Amino acid sequence: MTDFVEMFRHWNAGRSQVQINEALGIDRKTIRKYLAPALAEGLAPCPEEFDEQLWRARIGRWFPELIDPVARALTWPQIAVHHQWIAEQLKVPVTVATIAQRLRDDHHVDVSESTVRRYVATAFAEERLEGKVTVPRGAVEPGSEAQIDYGKLGMWWDPQSGAASRCGYSR
Repeated sequence: MTDFVEMFRHWNAGRSQVQINEALGIDRKTIRKYLAPALAEGLAPCPEEFDEQLWRARIGRWFPELIDPVARALTWPQIAVHHQWIAEQLKVPVTVATIAQRLRDDHHVDVSESTVRRYVATAFAEERLEGKVTVPRGAVEPGSEAQIDYGKLGMWWDPQSGAASRCGYSR
């Protein structure tokens, strides 16, 4: 969505499609496709002002699939039928690759693994993130813990030879 806001920002500043292509690296046919609704509504570049919220609302109205990934996911409704089953599989835990394979083999859903990955990442975003949260454990009494590196216990300079000596631990 941000790329499209930037594209409209450039267009609103009066830049040509070629200049937008060079600045953002977006294909000119893509630029033409996304500028078409603005031109159809009779909008013209206005270099003095750019209201990002207004343009985000317009982009969302013209292209809802940019806002909501479900709108562009044609096979998600087929996967959503098995949402509860997928939730149970993720609790076991079963890998997404295995879930995708079982959807194809056992439930006869014609979907790719990458589509199932995107569905799981979106539909189970909170549950997946909860498992990654770590809570700080609080203060520890000074001197109650120590870290020991058994590989290198110490190093010092030998006063007689001037060479570095080290004491290590090995099994």
